[in-house]
Formats: sequence, C-alpha cells, structure tokens
Amino acid sequence: MTEQPNHEQHGEDRLPPRPLDKPAVDPALAATFGRPQGVEGAFDKLSAPARGNGHRPLGPPPESLAEAFRRPEGAEGVLLERPAGGNGSAKADPAEAALWSQAANPWRDPGAGAVLGGPAVPAEDEEEKAERKPGAQLSLPEVLFGRRVKPKALALLGVIALLVGAVGGLVGWWFASAGESLTGSANISEAEAAKERPAGSVADIAKRVSPAVVSIQISAPGQDGAFIGSGVVIDPQGYLLTNYHVIAEAVTNKQMVVTVFFTDGRQAIAKVVGGDQRGDLAVIKVDTPNLTVVQVGKSADLAPGDTVLAIGSPLGLQNTVTAGVVSATNRPSIAGGEDGQTPGAYYAIQTDAPINHGNSGGALVDSTGALVGINSSIKTGQSDGSIGLGFAIPSDRAVKVAKALIKGETIKHAEIGINVASVVGSTSTGARVQNLAPDGPGAKAGIREGDVIIKVADHPVRAALDFLAGVDDKAPGEVVPVQLVRDKAVLTVDVTLGSA
Repeated sequence: MTEQPNHEQHGEDRLPPRPLDKPAVDPALAATFGRPQGVEGAFDKLSAPARGNGHRPLGPPPESLAEAFRRPEGAEGVLLERPAGGNGSAKADPAEAALWSQAANPWRDPGAGAVLGGPAVPAEDEEEKAERKPGAQLSLPEVLFGRRVKPKALALLGVIALLVGAVGGLVGWWFASAGESLTGSANISEAEAAKERPAGSVADIAKRVSPAVVSIQISAPGQDGAFIGSGVVIDPQGYLLTNYHVIAEAVTNKQMVVTVFFTDGRQAIAKVVGGDQRGDLAVIKVDTPNLTVVQVGKSADLAPGDTVLAIGSPLGLQNTVTAGVVSATNRPSIAGGEDGQTPGAYYAIQTDAPINHGNSGGALVDSTGALVGINSSIKTGQSDGSIGLGFAIPSDRAVKVAKALIKGETIKHAEIGINVASVVGSTSTGARVQNLAPDGPGAKAGIREGDVIIKVADHPVRAALDFLAGVDDKAPGEVVPVQLVRDKAVLTVDVTLGSA
C-alpha cells in the first residue's frame, strides 16, 4: 500500500492522495477473465519458452529509429523534469521538491513542463539563408528552342489555347445574338443603290437631260406666281424654247415677270425673245452661266413604238420624269388660238407618256436623250388629267422656228384662203369647202365651194383638221397638189400657197 503523506511534514496546503477503493471482485468475472490455475506472472510466459533468464533476446534497433527517438545529447536518463525558474526552479522549497520527487506522480502538476529533445535536423543560420540564391528562370527562346520543353507538349498547349479562344468566340457570338433578339433589333439586308443603271436606261437619260429642263413661273411684280409650264435650254447663251401659251400673258402684259427655276436650285429672270402664236412656240432668254444644253435629235426618224420620256413640271411638280412610247406620228393637232386669234394646226407626235398641265414647253426625248419634241397639249377625259393621249411639236419644226425667232424674224405660215368642214359621206370622206376668199390661192387654183378635199400633197385628208395641218406643214409660196372630189369625179389641182 502507498504510504500516506504527513500533513504536518508538508504543510496544510498539501492534500494527501485519495484512498483507493477496491470493490470486491465478482467470482464469475474472475473465473472468466482471471489467470489460469498455476499462472502468477504475465501471459507471455505461456507462448514463449524461457531462455536463460526468461526474457526473449532483442537485437539492436535500426539506426534511423535510434537517431529519431533517442534523447538529445546531454539529456540521457531524463524524460521529464521541471524547468528551471518559476514553479520549476531548482531553488524551490525543499519540501515542495520532496513532494515532487521521482516517487511522486509528475502528471499531478498541470503547470509542469516537458523537456523534449531538439529537432532531428538543425535549423539553418540566417547567413546561410541569405547566401542561398533563387534558381534561374527560363526565357521564351529557351522554352521554344532550348529543348527545355517537349515539342509535343508545346503543340498541345497551342491547340488548347486555340480551342479556348474558339469556344470564347462562340459564346460571345451567342450572347450577342441572344441580346439582339431580346432587345428587338433586326438585321435588315440593304441592296446597293443604283446597281442597275446602264447607259440608255430611263434613269441614265433622266440624269443627263433633267438639268436642261426648267420650270417657268409668271407673276406680277412683287407677287408670287404659280408654275404654269416648262422650258428647254437649247443654247449655252441662255436661250430657252417653250410653248407660246406658257408665256402668252407676259407677251400681252409687259409688267408680268417670267422667272425660270433650274434643277440645281438656281433661278433667273427671263425676257421674251419672240413667239409664234399660231405654231404655239416661243423663245425666252436668261443671263445664267454654265447651263446644261439639251442635244437635239431628228423627229422625222421616229416611228410608232419608239421609247420616249417626257420631262417637265406637271401641276407644279418640278423635275418630273414619265416614260412611254411613240403612239403615232403625223397626228393632226390644234395649236394656238389664244386671245381670239385664229388657231393653227400641225402634225404632232402622239405619245402615251403621262403629260399633264405644266408639262407644256417641256422636253420629249428619245432613248438616246436627244430632244425630239416639245410637249404641247393633251386630250383629257372627265378628270381633266392625262389619259395617255399627249401631243408634242416635232423638234424638226420647233428648232427651225426657234432659230428664226432668235434672229428676230417673224414666223410666216402657209395660207390657202379656204374654210372647210369635216364630212363623212357614202361616196367621199374629207374636208368640204365651205367658202373661199375671192382672190385667195385656192380660188385662183380653181377650187369651188362644195368640193371635198381628200388629199394635200402626200397627206390624206379625213377631216378638216387633216387639211389644215397639211397646208400649215408647207412653206408660203410652195406649190402643193390638192386632190378633191367634185360631182363624184376625182380632180387634182396645184395651189401656190400664200402667206399669213
């Protein structure tokens, strides 16, 4: 049994060990877990035969284990001891030292320190750490060409980088597409403008000719007028050709102002050079530099079906272009007749290109862009608008009159001295002679009242308008054969045309 410490010897602050309580052992448990009969020591005696002193010989431990687990140098025979100083100081109270002698249990003191051996590998000095230098780093040439990296690994790395970039691009494209669908944006395909404008197309002709076509406005001084017609630049000096009925008000009233508007935005005041009321043609002039002049073609070369364009300002709509074909040539048409004067007649170009009020005086051009007519009149229906029956003065006639007016000449028309009316009969169809001037060219040629004229020169006469156009188509003083029917007999007389 353990010896009980003396309170008086160690002081009142010391507690004796607790008394051990050993309960009685159950005979059944002792029989089960107790030592067998005749065994007093450890069970090891049953499994190993006794040699010598009864202990199994042990060989020396391995050197690595011995180095790892042996006590540090100078600490042989010491496992635990109180550290010097403090509670574990060597100068502690002898009674306390005696209490904590080897006979006492060192684990009873929670403040007791344990002295362990040093680490197996000694710590490095700071100087040794400072002397150690980091290893050299690899440069790009060394990686690529210094055989520091395998080519296969480098190629694989490049392929992986490309794949990562491609995946990132696809993801970005998908997000961009999804964003457009969410925001409602749309990708609209746009066609390149003017990709089909070959030479000779309507667009090409209009682009070349439109700058030579002007809009004409007649107004009182200090007032704004309305666009009432169009004109065509025929000479770089500023001469413009138009219809007489467009500028008729300015001819009769010298106070009226004629203003010309060009497609490039310029405008100028024009003066009237001259006019032919019976032929419905006039020339005006502006002092404007750098004008685009229309090219003049031959109207005599036109045939039904040829493509033509009408350019002008219908109903005040400037620079309007319409297209059609030549419906007929040598179509008799009325001209002039303003202010109670005797109207004239001419052989016109008929076209289905839409022409309306305001196109008068504008250009009718062929498929080359050459001027072949001056738009002059239309036949209208109940709407008083275009029904596809437009008429233009042939350019051969118009340019001839314009040159004469620019020279200051007075335009003379052929005169026969006969009044006629249309007639449709069972035996003859044409223009019946109503009366004759006693000393007129017709009476002198032997034409009588009641005769039905059926042909003038090479032009057949089916109505009175055909007869008037046939006579006006000739020049004064020209001898013209006239075919007629008298008493069911066909006669031909030669008439020397007069002048009017």
